[in-house]
Amino acid sequence: MYIKESIQIGGRELSIETGKMAKQADGSVVIRYGDTMVLVTAVANKSERAGVDFLPLTVEYVEKTAAAGKIPGGYFKREGRPTEKEVLTCRLIDRPSRPLFPKLWRCETQVIGMVLSYDKENPSDILAMTGASCALHVSDIPWAGPFAAVRVGRSSAAEGHKFIVNPTFAQSEASDLDLVVAATRDAIVMVEGGAAQLSEDIMIDALLFAHQAAQPLLDLIEKIRAAAGKEKRVYTAPVKDQSIAQRVKETALEKLRAAMSIKGKHERSETLSQLSTETVKILSSEFIQAAAEQAASASPLLRDKEISSAFGDLHKKAVREMVVNEGVRIDGRKTTDIRAISCEVGLIPRQHGSALFTRGETQALVSTTLGTAQDVQRIDSLLGDVTKRFMLHYNFPPFSTGEAKMMRSASRREVGHGYLAERSLARVLPAYEDFPYTIRIVSETLESNGSSSMAAVCGGCLSLMDAGVPILEPVAGIAMGLIKEGDKVAVLSDILGDEDHLGDMDFKVTGTKHGITALQMDIKIQGLSREILQKALHQAKDGRLHILGKMAEALGTPREELSKHAPRIFTLSIKPDRIRDVIGPGGKMIRAIIEQTGVAIDVEDDGTISIASSDDASAKKAIDIIKGLTTEPEIGQFYMGTVRRIVDFGAFVEILPGTDGLIHISELDAKRVNKVTDVLKEGDEVLVKVISVDRQGKIRLSRKEAIGATPEHIHNSK
Repeated sequence: MYIKESIQIGGRELSIETGKMAKQADGSVVIRYGDTMVLVTAVANKSERAGVDFLPLTVEYVEKTAAAGKIPGGYFKREGRPTEKEVLTCRLIDRPSRPLFPKLWRCETQVIGMVLSYDKENPSDILAMTGASCALHVSDIPWAGPFAAVRVGRSSAAEGHKFIVNPTFAQSEASDLDLVVAATRDAIVMVEGGAAQLSEDIMIDALLFAHQAAQPLLDLIEKIRAAAGKEKRVYTAPVKDQSIAQRVKETALEKLRAAMSIKGKHERSETLSQLSTETVKILSSEFIQAAAEQAASASPLLRDKEISSAFGDLHKKAVREMVVNEGVRIDGRKTTDIRAISCEVGLIPRQHGSALFTRGETQALVSTTLGTAQDVQRIDSLLGDVTKRFMLHYNFPPFSTGEAKMMRSASRREVGHGYLAERSLARVLPAYEDFPYTIRIVSETLESNGSSSMAAVCGGCLSLMDAGVPILEPVAGIAMGLIKEGDKVAVLSDILGDEDHLGDMDFKVTGTKHGITALQMDIKIQGLSREILQKALHQAKDGRLHILGKMAEALGTPREELSKHAPRIFTLSIKPDRIRDVIGPGGKMIRAIIEQTGVAIDVEDDGTISIASSDDASAKKAIDIIKGLTTEPEIGQFYMGTVRRIVDFGAFVEILPGTDGLIHISELDAKRVNKVTDVLKEGDEVLVKVISVDRQGKIRLSRKEAIGATPEHIHNSK
């Protein structure tokens, strides 16, 4: 059955239809906003995937250039591996969708979003998120949704700093806030965004605004479900044997509490693993024997898994109760304590900037490399050919967690963590006009036990300052957690990896002393009040300021000079109509300048020229040549020129590179001159004055009027 419903949101129509396309999928919708359209499908196998103990969910998002009326660039006219934008959008869909599946759902499930049309005005990522929610909701797949996604921007000060729901690309460009929020009827479930050093209270207002803005979308999804939704599959989660849980508690609780107090990650994990194995060994035979006495069948392997699962549940419950009741965490810290921090800068000699940031058992080695305009990343996107001058690449080698694994291309997790760190620092970078460099940061995670992405932010900031990049303010990041048991709430600063898995909210906050630059939240529980959000964000601010203080002990401000290994970039401006003089026919002139000086030259359409070289003398030589090619002689100015050619009626003198003028024989001297060669010969240096320039650009010079001019009068003196 074909159904289409629409609402107005952000002053534009948003519609969702189902029943026309991809009808063999379990759930399929087309969502449209303006002329941007996304087809989203959801499919789940009917039988469970054998041998897995996790939710087998995969999310794909595909942007075909045909959606924007383009053919892919390059030699291969077919889309290849997923772009960074596609990977990030996959994560935006996955993060709010995954927690809403039944806890023990083991059927292979796939959500696919395909951009059908792209109007270059309305972003497709939030449409794919809402479309995925609707596709799952109308399907027969068991799922506790829906959620809806909105983007929040903020207008300029002149327009009253009002929040904007689903801003266009043009509005986002002028906004100091870019927040993507996924919300259910009662709660916010996922947040991803950046800001220009905005306060915690403004961010909370933006989150609550987003939650309200999502409600009409949820009504729309429910209307589609009511009209065309399929009956959900019957799914009954396995019932846990409470007698096993009770015996595990009696057997292991005291030893478990002792193991949890071990501070070292590997020692604690090993002890807990041994205790789990010991508990399984003790209780397995007991429950097998009990089953035999009752003439019931019992698989030893199944019982072992049940006991091991019960041990995991006990561990989680014990940690949570210890935190909320005693205010003590796994490693003995209080809820607000930050682990020990150490920072070093400048430790890698040939890198332009480097830093080693260590916080507890998390460590990142981060480098900054400066390049020229020729090093920008060129992206063939649906928006067209765009360039990117700032990149942060995050790597997570297996040895960082003491494991041995194959190293392949960057995972989705690495791309996502890198983008979070990148947007954290992007807001404090100098404008390109003030610092015309391409900047690349690489963060290598050397150890990991709790938010290596925040270590990448801190180390990245230090490496930028070590390279001499004049950032606006230092930036630090902190990973926070939350545990809620009944009415008791504990907010945890600088969480460990175990606390991330056992908590109810994982959120990362980055910013300067003035405000937030990036925010990422994944919320697993319903109904976080404004008061809890305020407590969490303000506690995060205290932690961030503490980390900034530790960073300042190593390096508080950017170095005054760039690294000696970094290229020097000099800029000058010429009239756009003189660009042809610098380029020359077929690029002949600019190639000649590069060959003579060894510099790199980049010419913009507005007449801005960037010259990059590690040798100041070479750069100055190139600048002089370009100035000579583009400087226009001024009437009344004095120039030191070189005689290039003698003729009967005068001499042609080069006063600027490539620019000649004529001294008529009558202008050679105050007294009569019979022959030009009586005064000048080819190759002579001669001081002249420009006395006229006609419409054809012919220059008339005078040696006579330059007699007596002093060096400070000479326009082109070195």
